[in-house]
Amino acid sequence: MPRPSWDEYFMSIAQMVATRSTCLRRQVGAVLVKDKRIISTGYNGPPSGLKHPEEVGCLREKLGIPSGERHELCRGLHAEQNAIIQAALHGVSTKGSVLYCTHCPCSLCVKMLINAGIEKVIYKEGYPDWLAKEIAKEANLPLIQFKG
Repeated sequence: MPRPSWDEYFMSIAQMVATRSTCLRRQVGAVLVKDKRIISTGYNGPPSGLKHPEEVGCLREKLGIPSGERHELCRGLHAEQNAIIQAALHGVSTKGSVLYCTHCPCSLCVKMLINAGIEKVIYKEGYPDWLAKEIAKEANLPLIQFKG
């Protein structure tokens, strides 16, 4: 049996990480990798200790907010944000790392990824946020869709 490529390997781990998500709309997983080693993971959901959407409902659903808009109106953090936060919490530098993510990051996450020193993003599924692609292009942050 052939071994998976590094991209296949890390993307499959991001997909597994996504299974921890409690979001009612979309399960997203992210893996930060440096020198072919996982330095952090994250999935979308509320901050530690807060109630999950299945307990309190989804504010975005209640307000009819379309995907890709008004990110601030959500109890949860995005997978990319949680991956960066987990690295910071444990004192691990993200500079020069690659993010593998089940979905293309939104504009808010792209800005954080740029400032966290992430050098490339490999994602599987698209996300309806045109500004994310514009910002990433301006910052020379490659957003590469995984074709595996």
